[in-house]
Amino acid sequence: MTQSRLEARLRQYCGSGIYPLHMPGHKRRPGPCPGLPYEWDVTEVEGTDDLHDARGILKEAMDRTAALYGADYTRYLVGGSTCGILAGIRAALRHGDRVAVARNCHKSVYHAIELCGLEAVWILPETVPDYRICGSVSPEAVRCLLQTDPSIRAVILTSPTYEGVLSNIGAIAAHCHAHEIPLIVDEAHGAHLGLFSGTGFPAGALSRGADLVIQSPHKTLPSLTQTAWLHLRGDRISAGALERELDIFETSSPSYPLLASLDACTGLLEAEGYSLFRGWQQRLSAFYEGAAALRRFRILGREAGQMSRDTVYAFDPGKILIACPTGQMTGQALARLLRDRYLLETEMALGDCVLAMTSPADAPSALQRLLEALLALEGSPRLFSDPAEGSGEDIPPLPAPETVLPVGQAVRMDMEAVPLAAAAGRICGEYLYCYPPGIPVCAPGERITDRVLSRIRSLEASGCRIRRSQSGAPDDDLDKQARVYVLLS
Repeated sequence: MTQSRLEARLRQYCGSGIYPLHMPGHKRRPGPCPGLPYEWDVTEVEGTDDLHDARGILKEAMDRTAALYGADYTRYLVGGSTCGILAGIRAALRHGDRVAVARNCHKSVYHAIELCGLEAVWILPETVPDYRICGSVSPEAVRCLLQTDPSIRAVILTSPTYEGVLSNIGAIAAHCHAHEIPLIVDEAHGAHLGLFSGTGFPAGALSRGADLVIQSPHKTLPSLTQTAWLHLRGDRISAGALERELDIFETSSPSYPLLASLDACTGLLEAEGYSLFRGWQQRLSAFYEGAAALRRFRILGREAGQMSRDTVYAFDPGKILIACPTGQMTGQALARLLRDRYLLETEMALGDCVLAMTSPADAPSALQRLLEALLALEGSPRLFSDPAEGSGEDIPPLPAPETVLPVGQAVRMDMEAVPLAAAAGRICGEYLYCYPPGIPVCAPGERITDRVLSRIRSLEASGCRIRRSQSGAPDDDLDKQARVYVLLS
């Protein structure tokens, strides 16, 4: 296994005999959780560089990652993609700017809009039939919006989505650049895309023309949770502005174990990436071929190629989205069966779907185990209810927002808490969303419409917990107990 150069430097430093009369307070001695790498947890001392003024080993590490992805500039993030999204959006835009945003973006994009005082113009993506998830963002919708509203200063979207749906980044980037504005892509779930041609994965956003791309290698590559990196290409967004904003949004005390895992991930990809990805693709191909025998469960990865490219432009085969027979089994029920009977913990269950995430680090037998489990479950008809019993929940599509006030203004208004059942027609004062995936159903400054309430009730009925950013923990019975903050009339 390839050793991280930063790891080697940390080991060398820890073995030098130099005593730490500096932080951190555990002094590199075994602490209260002995399984953690206390000996690597150092600070910015001679030889370990400084993430916020990288000139040595960290700069070398980030330059290697930039070369791997074809970026002009790459920065390591220890605050997840959230940190990069906040910093990137603020670096690209000015207070009060209008920005076109895909409605299915992660809540961190909404937070950036709030913090930066931006005015969002929402783009509603297509809905994938039968799976009731967000599909691709239409390049034509972006073109029309930019043509009719020349005040828009950037476009922000998520590709791939949490479930693996990609948009036509090349066409969207071309429309953005024709208007001399940048395209920012939250590619948190796509750090593996476009790295090795011939391995069966779609191209990444950077190679298709995006100006700023934020990725979470910890989601689909062998890197520790909370690690991410940010890539810049071209000069539509200033690298200097990004550095300044990262000083604001990223901790001034970055974790060296996290940084070492990013460096090691890069080293592994450089040394063994092609063979790892080929093996990954072969395991996925075997799974999808075997999944052709399924009669009750449907797999989006097998069907995406037959769908309209306006709905699903491309799909990441590394995401396995399993749809249960409508009305016969919920996603939550399938997830429980996979966990309890087959010791397979899936990523997410929403409505009648279950998401299984894969990576090049999966055990060779993992996907075969999943396939065998699904085939075995299909062989137990008593597990499936009669559709007439209504065990499934038809979740309405993500509703088009009715924006009354910009989110940054709404969160500073006077509010009151009212029962959710009585909130129809009121202006929302907080974010309402289920997590994962963290896409708001309603945001501050938007009217709580009947469609919003319908989606919230359907999500709750399917087993999701609706989170509210201000009014506290979710309640079991939305209509009887839940309260939501709304603006005073």
